[in-house]
Amino acid sequence: MDTQEITLEQFENASEIVKKVTQKTKLICSEFFSDMSGNRVFFKPENMQRTGAYKVRGAYYKISQLSEEERERGLITASAGNHAQGVAYAAKLAGVKATVVMPVQTPLIKVNRTRAMGAEVVLYGEVFDDSCAYAYELAEKNGYTFIHPFNDLQVATGQGSIAMEIIKELPTVDYILVPVGGGGLCTGVATLAKLLNPKIHIIAVEPAGAACLKASLEAGKVVTLPEVSTIADGTAVKTPGDVLFPYLQKNVDEVITIDDSELIGAFLDVVENHKMIVENSGLLTVAALKHLPFTGKKVVCILSGGNMDVLTMATVVQSGLIERDRVFTVSIMLPDKPGQLAKVSRLIADLQGNVIKLDHNVFANVNRNAGVELTITMEAFGTEHKDQIMKCLEENGFTPVLAKTSRMY
Repeated sequence: MDTQEITLEQFENASEIVKKVTQKTKLICSEFFSDMSGNRVFFKPENMQRTGAYKVRGAYYKISQLSEEERERGLITASAGNHAQGVAYAAKLAGVKATVVMPVQTPLIKVNRTRAMGAEVVLYGEVFDDSCAYAYELAEKNGYTFIHPFNDLQVATGQGSIAMEIIKELPTVDYILVPVGGGGLCTGVATLAKLLNPKIHIIAVEPAGAACLKASLEAGKVVTLPEVSTIADGTAVKTPGDVLFPYLQKNVDEVITIDDSELIGAFLDVVENHKMIVENSGLLTVAALKHLPFTGKKVVCILSGGNMDVLTMATVVQSGLIERDRVFTVSIMLPDKPGQLAKVSRLIADLQGNVIKLDHNVFANVNRNAGVELTITMEAFGTEHKDQIMKCLEENGFTPVLAKTSRMY
């Protein structure tokens, strides 16, 4: 491939090739997010893709472009999740041996899924950068063909097939929002979208704790962040791809950064309104809808993946409910006499509060006559409902104190 230009012909070729391994992820029109943002919002649900993410597109296209000799040497890559499964699945279909180096802390479910697809998994390093460096060592030692997770134009071209599908289904799209980590997905989508229709605006969306593209675009060159910190682990990248950067400079119109707390709210909204599981990186584009300074446009949000383990889901749900005052904890000092607990419970029940957890501690004070401590975690409909419950307790002679932290479990 000409490293100076990705052509429309190459994108068309890639789009046909990846059809062999991808599921159709038709656009979903979201009434909820359309009403919320004032735009006509559509989701491109790559969380429903085979392997649970878009990564299989770039991996399979890359493998299809390798020579027979490169395939026979075997493939190797480094990844903590989605790319690992994409390469493993694509390699299996192509009948090629694949080795994947993953950080030692990679969740077992991702390790097992990658192995189940036929790849050899090597656990090495604390973070992706360590795993990637070791994968390069193994590639040189054993002669493997290395497939980079993002900094590769052929991989990016395969990812660009997403834009082809979006524009065929919605030719009048005005804005496409793309999650960004290293930039492979954004390079493919932005470059092809501009080739097909230069009027389409591309908004790259990054976690605020790993905004390497924003920093690089502002500096006019590739910048490496000193550290990254975000729950959007799939986009927790310190340095955007240097091979990709010229394409990103040319084709990205704007960058929006998202705080982790916004991803928690987006997760709840997508689960409750669309019954879909989308991982934190894939939710970047959904969270970005609240930051759009325009209305009345056709907007497509790429949901890049849905590989989230159950424990992470539980944590995000709990955090989101607490953040929105749908779960809160209060502490009340009660006189140590019969009937006080029942009175409090009745007041809460009358206002349709739902008690999740209760702790009645008679040993909170050395002098039990001074009172016993009642700690209640309960469900509410939101901030207004929580305030109603607090006010009712106060009006009935109690002094509820909101806890600084709450736990559902």
